[in-house]
Amino acid sequence: PGGGFHAAMSQEKSLLYINTDPDSEETRSKQGPSTDHDKVYYITDPAATLCSSSLHPPEGSVQKPQCEINPFMPQPSTVQWTVPLTVSAYSPLYLQADWYTAALQGFDGQLRLSNVMRAPTATKEPKVLLSVSSRTFMIRSRLGEPVVLDCGFWVDASSPLSGSGFAVEWRYQFRGDGRLVLAYDGKTDRFAETQEEGAGLDFTALHETGNASLILQEAQVRHSGTYICTVYLPYLLAQVAVELEIVEPPSLSIFPSPLPLSMPGQVVTVQCEASGFYPLSLEFRWVLTGPDGRVSPLGQGSVTGHRQGPDSTYSQTSRVELDSAKLDLGRGGEVTCVAVHRGGTRRASVTLNITGVSAPSIEDYMAMVAVALGIYGLIKVVSWTFSSGSDVANTQEKVITLS
Repeated sequence: PGGGFHAAMSQEKSLLYINTDPDSEETRSKQGPSTDHDKVYYITDPAATLCSSSLHPPEGSVQKPQCEINPFMPQPSTVQWTVPLTVSAYSPLYLQADWYTAALQGFDGQLRLSNVMRAPTATKEPKVLLSVSSRTFMIRSRLGEPVVLDCGFWVDASSPLSGSGFAVEWRYQFRGDGRLVLAYDGKTDRFAETQEEGAGLDFTALHETGNASLILQEAQVRHSGTYICTVYLPYLLAQVAVELEIVEPPSLSIFPSPLPLSMPGQVVTVQCEASGFYPLSLEFRWVLTGPDGRVSPLGQGSVTGHRQGPDSTYSQTSRVELDSAKLDLGRGGEVTCVAVHRGGTRRASVTLNITGVSAPSIEDYMAMVAVALGIYGLIKVVSWTFSSGSDVANTQEKVITLS
């Protein structure tokens, strides 16, 4: 009140006894006295979704499932694709009961569950009437891949609300932005007008098994965010959230490639461009691997700001200057650009050659001796050729003179 913080939430520690058979007394016969819980609920769940192994960790497990139960008020929905579910101006007497909604999350991160339950007035014996669940609520995908966001629902066929149709809605949320992705009216078998291109449902599985999974034909950057799957019955709704993360690793290119032959004291500039990656975070590293295999780190270089392309992916460039006067570059080696990204680590390399940086090796001496011998031999051959030709000419001249 008065613009301050909300009052503290009233929380009660509760114990849930789950039974899949509404006519069985097995659950109550096995239960014991409970002294450390504020409330005890005897829940009937014919679909057995509450009996999932994700909600029952092994003995002594540190990870625990999460569960929250709140009072629920049945009421007709006002969105256009659910209006046909409640055409009557009068709500049924069946709604006069105690209603609850339960939100649960498995300890292994593989299940999200939302239930709507009805209990006779003033009892703690609710029965699950509508259950919506997702077993892959955190999905990572690369660009261009097809994506299936899992969502399934179950309806108690014995409930009077089960025969009046259903509706399915998928909404997108990301950093305050929201939009309707897809809405389907199962009673009239039609889509809402705001269907997004490239999104769809498997209608056969939807009507036969309650599979309301959203199918995205081709993942794009704009698809990254939270998707909310909501299933409507007359006066009831339940929903689960599915996270989709688009992760695309960078493509690396080094230029110039190949590097020009360098001299001692010359500064060589090498650039590495990482392109087409998402999300934004990226780390550059440069390393030099010498001829002897020794690896020398060169730091991250000079990094430019991010550039965003038409497909919303990012590009970034790092530049490193190799100065043999300041760095121990030896006779060169392999220069490698390393880009570390959530989508994976990428590498690109180019060879650096530096001449005249050390005394000749034994191989160099042997090569120079061989070249010298070759040149000496060539000179001797040419000299012998010329001298032989001169002697022949002199001999012919003497013969002609005598005759």
